[in-house]
Amino acid sequence: MTIMRFISRLTLRKYSPSSTQRLLCTVTEEPMAVTAVEVGEEQSKKKSRLFYKVIRKANSDKTCVTDVLDNWVKQGNEVKRFDVLNITNYFRSRKNFHAALKLYDWMESNKFETSNSDKAVRIDLYYKIKGMPSAEEYFNTLSESEKTTRTYGALLCCYCKEKVFDKAIEIFEKMKALNHTTTLNYNNMLFLFYTTEKHEKVVSLAQEMEDNKIELDLYTYNMLINSYAANKDLDTVEKVVEKMKNNVELDLFTCSNLATVYMNAGLTEKTNEFLQMMEKTKAQRNYKSYEACRTRIKLYSEMNDKAGVHRAWKTLKSAFPSPNNTSYLFMLLALSKIGDQKSLESIFKEWDDNCTTYDFRVPNVVLEYYLSRGMIEKAGLLYESMVNRGAKPNLSTLNLFVTLNLQNGDIESAMKYLETGLDKAKSFNSKWFPKDETVKMFVKYFEENEDPERADKFFQRMKELKRVDDVSIPVNTAEASNAES
Repeated sequence: MTIMRFISRLTLRKYSPSSTQRLLCTVTEEPMAVTAVEVGEEQSKKKSRLFYKVIRKANSDKTCVTDVLDNWVKQGNEVKRFDVLNITNYFRSRKNFHAALKLYDWMESNKFETSNSDKAVRIDLYYKIKGMPSAEEYFNTLSESEKTTRTYGALLCCYCKEKVFDKAIEIFEKMKALNHTTTLNYNNMLFLFYTTEKHEKVVSLAQEMEDNKIELDLYTYNMLINSYAANKDLDTVEKVVEKMKNNVELDLFTCSNLATVYMNAGLTEKTNEFLQMMEKTKAQRNYKSYEACRTRIKLYSEMNDKAGVHRAWKTLKSAFPSPNNTSYLFMLLALSKIGDQKSLESIFKEWDDNCTTYDFRVPNVVLEYYLSRGMIEKAGLLYESMVNRGAKPNLSTLNLFVTLNLQNGDIESAMKYLETGLDKAKSFNSKWFPKDETVKMFVKYFEENEDPERADKFFQRMKELKRVDDVSIPVNTAEASNAES
């Protein structure tokens, strides 16, 4: 996994209300004393009811989530700012940005006191929902006192995601002049330079951070590592790692990143060093552990280390007893790569017996394994099973079906899978199916075999796709086609 996906999670800090925050209420006309604990429990239940009411409303009608809050207030209940923020954070974590923005609008219309963090979040939401112009427009409505490190940072983040160099650089220079620079804001600029492969800019900006006594964090160091690695400067990568050890702890992600860097450089001994460091870290039920296990599976498979692949899978399952489809996909790809057919079939069966969502990518791995090894009978049985489950093979798999049947001389099946693939490719507006090698195989087949009807159909489809411009139709096939017409 690359640094970019992690940096994208840094671009805007979410406001997390304290879990100890309690709501106050006034109990009137109550003849008996109510303890603070009872009041707290009652308020906690109310908060929970409000939370789930809004969530249910959002699932059924995204345009009316604020109706729940209005009705809640009409019934004499109190809504605190933290209540609303808790719900907006939930929506944002699930990418329901429209609902989150409506709640922020509701807070503003109801005269809630909002912080600069809230305003920064709104900039981010406007960008995600309506685009860059809306984010800029909202930022420009803020007073000068509201244009702070957070709000400037949110706008900078949008420019960096959008890769608007001139505006990103302009606002970043302004932030530096106003002393609004932080590690996070520097990381956003580093992200911009890194994702556009301006690696020398990453290096110079990181040096600027050091010169200005701005702390380099894990993300900064990892971008530096990847930038030097992109320039094949592994000696400097080593120096960055040594510097890291003096300032921050090498976490799972960093070890994973370094293992990948050294693997890409062909240094298996160094790769193993960091893989072993990862193995010594106890897996926990969090995203970093999850990604680390998947990286281990992938890298061990590239090293053809069967035992390492299985150790990584065991570690993953110890933390996540019911792996998701993507985890199974990683494992099956690894087993396919190292040729462990017994484990491939066993783990696929485990997934097939327990999956709640049938992800066609998973059986496609096994299907491609069979097809690439000429196991046509096993592939056919699996294909039938997939079709019965409502799954469909991807274009790569269909191309394999086509070529395998051509190799076996089964032109009828080859044409059937070709038509299926062409229909699928058309729906995805994909122009690469079938592969050039497959087209040439068809041409060769029709040169050597008298089959004018299928030949005419094939060449007609290829002409429509402009795939036979450089391929001459065999004379005998053309003559046969003309004779029939």
